[in-house]
Amino acid sequence: MINIIGAIVSGLVVGILARFFYPGAVNIGWIWTVGLGIAGSLLAGLITARGAPGFHRAGCLASIIGAMALILIGRLLGWGL
Repeated sequence: MINIIGAIVSGLVVGILARFFYPGAVNIGWIWTVGLGIAGSLLAGLITARGAPGFHRAGCLASIIGAMALILIGRLLGWGL
């Protein structure tokens, strides 16, 4: 239970920071912000796994960059982010 709460809180912080640092307005709600932060962390963990298969926890900066990459991908695909 604590791991789920920790993932939600860290996802919220990472999502807010990614939205803040991404140029332009990112019009999504709080639930999507949490999801963006968690997905950004998973994306960064997948990229920085260093040979080990699967998802791993990434650092805060890598998670923010991963979330910003997801915002960019969403905009390029026309998802209205």
